[in-house]
Amino acid sequence: MSQAEEVSAGPIILDTSAGGRVEVLRHGAQVVRWTDAAGGEVLYLSPRSRFGAGARIRGGIPVVFPQFAEQGPLPKHGIVRTAEWELEESGTNRAVLRLADSADRRAVWDHAFEAELRVELSDELTVTLSVINTGEDAFDFTAALHSYLHVGDIHRTAVHGLGGVRFRDKVLGGQLRVQETDELRFDSETDRIYLDAPDEVWVRDEAEERTVVVTKRGFPDAVVWNPWAELAARTEDLGEDQYPRFVCVEAAQAGTPARLEPGARWEGAQTISITR
Repeated sequence: MSQAEEVSAGPIILDTSAGGRVEVLRHGAQVVRWTDAAGGEVLYLSPRSRFGAGARIRGGIPVVFPQFAEQGPLPKHGIVRTAEWELEESGTNRAVLRLADSADRRAVWDHAFEAELRVELSDELTVTLSVINTGEDAFDFTAALHSYLHVGDIHRTAVHGLGGVRFRDKVLGGQLRVQETDELRFDSETDRIYLDAPDEVWVRDEAEERTVVVTKRGFPDAVVWNPWAELAARTEDLGEDQYPRFVCVEAAQAGTPARLEPGARWEGAQTISITR
């Protein structure tokens, strides 16, 4: 039994005839595990992650809305990642979950909205977030699909496809810089928002001899993060031994907030696939 199964009413299971398997929790509408047809872990889930009511699960694909990180007055990464979503549709390889504003959520963020998350599995994994403004006033928001990708060794991992793109370096206090080379490798804490990033980037995992392709639609930006040893050691649900095992490469609306008018709908999607 997985960690997810131990703390939930039961994860939503998606699978394929080829042997791929995805686990989705109602808690946060969070994809927590994806094993490919060969049995390999595509997503990282911390063995020290907390589960249960109010928990922020460390790993998988947390849903960030309506605030990215600490970019505003709300709790870090917003209010939906710890909420219990309703399962609207579940099939062999597709699940749809829905969340609407409530009195508790309005007490934290006073806007009417309805969010939907679609998870679709084939030989690739597509996660689509859509938001409708169900109120009478426009609102601004930031969002992300905060994907933790499993890698064999961060020291032997490179992200490709961001050469020439401007980014905010959060490690350096938000300095605006430009990615000078196509290949991004890791030797220290990395926390960057790439602005108006290409819709496709590649994560070459040399230790596992595979490439993970991350494709986005509707999200203008891309975020790349690894805490490295010191920050990981200070993070209770990680630990110093965990930082080499993942890199976050995520589709995001983080550089500039999106504005949603009453009755309008916004949608962003992210697809993850593997090549060898």
